[in-house]
Amino acid sequence: MAGELDPRAAGARRFDGQVAVITGGGQGIGSATARRLAQEGASIVIGDMVAETSDRVCAAIREFGGECVISLGDLSRWENAEALMRRAMETYGRIDVLANIAGGTIWFQSFQYYTPEQIQAEMDRSFWTAMWCCRATLPHMIQQGSGSIVNIATHAVTGRFRVPYAAAKAGQIGMTTSLAREVAHLGIRVNCIAPSGTAADHGVEVAVPELPESERVDQQQYRASTRSSEIPMGRRGEADEQAAAIAFLASHDASYITGQVLAVGGGQPYPF
Repeated sequence: MAGELDPRAAGARRFDGQVAVITGGGQGIGSATARRLAQEGASIVIGDMVAETSDRVCAAIREFGGECVISLGDLSRWENAEALMRRAMETYGRIDVLANIAGGTIWFQSFQYYTPEQIQAEMDRSFWTAMWCCRATLPHMIQQGSGSIVNIATHAVTGRFRVPYAAAKAGQIGMTTSLAREVAHLGIRVNCIAPSGTAADHGVEVAVPELPESERVDQQQYRASTRSSEIPMGRRGEADEQAAAIAFLASHDASYITGQVLAVGGGQPYPF
């Protein structure tokens, strides 16, 4: 990863002079997005919980001449989301882009096996991080009269074995479409991408709980039915491909687009 440039950028500099806050920027799609926007000229602020991976991403960005700082903390807590935006403002004086990428499935099981604590953890990770970060960045974007927010949904909203995660991501869709209408007249755009399976390390290990044999068989059959051969393009997506879609929606190339959900799933129709 160190020093690698994404050839898809093709020398574009759509984010010169801009500041982009990337949550979950230490791994997976977040890492790819941080590097892509930095390559196109943005100064990057990574919000993440893991210092080691975040440091590696920042080092890679600095290696090709970009600027990057890190704010560590659990973004499912309001005070950490607020601290992330404060770090961006204190360092660079503005926030032009917020990419809410932090999140990811923790458990894979039928809903009746989730404990209340597991449900809360899934919602914290994949809904509240985005909610709090949108709320924390909005006053700054309103004051400057411009900004672009890109949230991350999923094709899994109609899948099985991940009901809390699906609900969290569906909540991000609702937040996107509602907030977009609320702030459009203020010069702020809010959009969302919906990846299908992506070959990216999200930094989150999916837990494997003790489950009945019938549940394990059901899961195996479900996984077999949703393998990459079911995707029209015949493969899983790459993190850099998701980052390219995020970069488009965040950029002025999408200046007349807001409140939309862009499916990035190799030809799979989005279920909404």
